[in-house]
Amino acid sequence: MSVPYPDLPYPKNALEPYISTRTFEFHYGKHHKAYVDNANKMLEGSELAGKDLVAIIQATAKDPAKKGLFNNTAQAWNHAFFWQCMKKGGGGKPGGKIAERITADFGSYEKFAESFKNAGATLFGSGWAWLVEKGGKLEIMQGANAETPIAQGIKPLLVVDVWEHAYYLDYQNRRPDFLQAFIDHLINWDFVNANLG
Repeated sequence: MSVPYPDLPYPKNALEPYISTRTFEFHYGKHHKAYVDNANKMLEGSELAGKDLVAIIQATAKDPAKKGLFNNTAQAWNHAFFWQCMKKGGGGKPGGKIAERITADFGSYEKFAESFKNAGATLFGSGWAWLVEKGGKLEIMQGANAETPIAQGIKPLLVVDVWEHAYYLDYQNRRPDFLQAFIDHLINWDFVNANLG
């Protein structure tokens, strides 16, 4: 199987009250699984079958004829990365190397948090807000739909999903409230520090 469907790194109820078990049942159990299943069906018998997931995403990113395959493989990768970006008792100010880098590149943790929340809140439609390392500096990027920094060879450090299925059962149309909860209570800074290498 080219596209894995990894286990969640915590039980489905671990992030309550910020993300409900019911949201995980749909978001992980249905949406993420559908991307994986669709991608593997599309890959069956193709020249990309058996290749590394990142290689498949990079090979299909700029090919209009492979848009469906890109969308499903990129979404499978984005979701697997997103689950790792959260943990019970997470959020708030980070420690370690990422804390120094955030201060150096954004001026303060507060400025980073405001910019990151704004990137998620102002993205029109569906997509992702990313913290990435690009050219030796930290940057915040927006990605519509299935867009992912790995398609451009940019190193992702943190992501928040702002597709409606990520928050609607718990927050309805209050996307900024979901983003605030993610920043204050969910970010897995250990994972972000590990991504810095």
